[in-house]
Amino acid sequence: MKQILIAVLLLSAFAGTAVAKTHRDVYDLPCTTLWPAVKDTLRNSGKYGIVGIDNTEMTASYNIGGTLTAKRTNSVVLNAQGDKCEMQVQSAFAGWTTDDAGDFKKRVDASLAKLKAAPPAEAPKQDAPPPNGGDKKPN
Repeated sequence: MKQILIAVLLLSAFAGTAVAKTHRDVYDLPCTTLWPAVKDTLRNSGKYGIVGIDNTEMTASYNIGGTLTAKRTNSVVLNAQGDKCEMQVQSAFAGWTTDDAGDFKKRVDASLAKLKAAPPAEAPKQDAPPPNGGDKKPN
């Protein structure tokens, strides 16, 4: 009886991981502010292999996993909702030890905080005009 219970629990755990699920989180900021944090997460966290990024549509597909779990392809899209932004993560995996969408959101939140804390980039400095109006030769 104990073996049957264990088998049923394992099957239900793996059955739940085979179905893709869309996770939605709404941020109280514009998508143009959230998108750099999403890209920073994908590029710099060391957790994802980028399949494709579309800056115009604010979408990305990426791979995760591969060491102890199977490699999975997930995707993210940002949808503007007035002054707010909905981040949709389509994840193919959520199990007892792994939560792809939840982990991605935590990393995006951390990246967003890091980018907000960074000092604003300075505007490029213009060179001073050359003496005597530029191409005029001194007398």
